[in-house]
This record gives sequence, C-alpha cells and structure tokens, in this order.
Amino acid sequence: MSNREVLFICVGNAGRSLMAESIFNAQPPEGWTAVSAGTRPAPEPNARTGPMLKEVGLELPPHPPQLLTTEMMERARVRVTMGCLDDESCPARLKTLELRDWALPDPARLDDAGFRAVRDDITYRIEGLRRELALSNRLTAGQFGRASP
Repeated sequence: MSNREVLFICVGNAGRSLMAESIFNAQPPEGWTAVSAGTRPAPEPNARTGPMLKEVGLELPPHPPQLLTTEMMERARVRVTMGCLDDESCPARLKTLELRDWALPDPARLDDAGFRAVRDDITYRIEGLRRELALSNRLTAGQFGRASP
C-alpha cells in the first residue's frame, strides 16, 4: 500500500501540530504517515512541547518548525488545521482544499495543566482519526467482502 499523508497545520508549527505529528506517527494506520508545518513557523518548538511529549513516551518530530508549502498541501490526503488559522495567516490555496479544523486552544498561552489538556485532546482526536483511516484501508482493500451477485 502506498504511503498516504496526514498534514497537521498550525501557524507556528511549535506546539499543537508538532504534538499531533508525533502522536500520529507513534502508531499510524498501515500505509499512513503524518507531517506538520506552519504558515509562519517559529524558530524552534515551544519549550514545553518536547517535555509534554516525553511525559507520554514520545519525542518531538525530527524536523524543526517548518514552512507549509503548496506541495505539502497537495500531497496530503487529509489536512487538519489545529484551530489557529485566520484569514491573515491562512494561505489562499489552503482555503480551496478540504480541511478539518480541530479548533484547539494555543497551549503556549496556558499553564502546564492546560498544555497537557490540549495534548490529551489531540491524542483523543488522533485515536478517532486512526480508526477512520484504518477502516478506510479495509474498505479500499475489500476486506469486508462483497455480496455475490
């Protein structure tokens, strides 16, 4: 099965989207991978993002915050905005594509308990996304069988 991509999009690619990429890639459905990017990437991840991931046994993705590109947008089969894109920060091309918006608060503005709550909400949402994509894999592969004519 060819690799299909989930793209997690944020403005800074310093917190929510990096956590989502790491959480998704820890146990991706077969044939899927995730990447994250920002419309105005921060120079480095939020100082609490790495430690918050370590609390649940995960690491930051291997790349620094990176710029969202047209190629990334077009390559992705699923695009998830983290609730942080407004008209000013959202590329016009992105608005023409199918998106899911998870409307998450910016953990950088929250205390540690709030940061953890955002991380845990991302984890919960990714569990649902994984189930959805795994089901899609099975349907595509015909694993549910078909009625005989």
